[in-house]
Amino acid sequence: MESPGLPVALLRRIAAAPPAAPAGERCEMCGEPIASEHQHVVDLESHAMMCTCRPCYLLFTDSNAHLRYRSVPDRYLSFPDFELGPGQWDELEIPVGLAFFFRSSRMERTVAFYPGPAGATESELPLDAWDAVMARNPALSIAAPDTEALLIRGPGQERPQADCHLVPVDACYELVGHLRRLWRGFDGGQEARDQLTSFFAKISSRSTPVHETTRQSTSGGLP
Repeated sequence: MESPGLPVALLRRIAAAPPAAPAGERCEMCGEPIASEHQHVVDLESHAMMCTCRPCYLLFTDSNAHLRYRSVPDRYLSFPDFELGPGQWDELEIPVGLAFFFRSSRMERTVAFYPGPAGATESELPLDAWDAVMARNPALSIAAPDTEALLIRGPGQERPQADCHLVPVDACYELVGHLRRLWRGFDGGQEARDQLTSFFAKISSRSTPVHETTRQSTSGGLP
């Protein structure tokens, strides 16, 4: 026969147990709860983004440390003097009008991704074509490897000139995720274009211009 004291003991154990963790996102390194707006570190091997709390983020801010992870900075720059010569966008072999480029320290080369219905798709970037873009725009070399990307919107019917911004690499993946959910047809459709316009307006308001006069005094990452 079951002891009448068993249910009371069970209730006492339940009452003594710690409360359940609050719902929401958690740091992927230490498991602590984090706010919906949080920072990221990048896995240099896989280029995957990891959501982190502030203490874990600060562990990987040293760009000279030989570690697997690197904190993603919060820097936004624009390049008013950015030039893309006739046919140069086509030479990059990007099938849509937008791509982001960053230097992979593990692969020792620049990689490129563009948006689409499947998310971020890696491009078979012709390195000689990219070298020609860099030669025309030496200021782009200030981008830090792995963590900062050059987001380039190619010329189009409504925009005769290409434009370029340096942004945190996680912002690019966030943008591509939004576009994936809206993507229709080959070029993305009107909703995706509206999202892209809104995104560029936002990063333009946050960006500090890099002018020709300051190019010689900057140094950094994307050879």
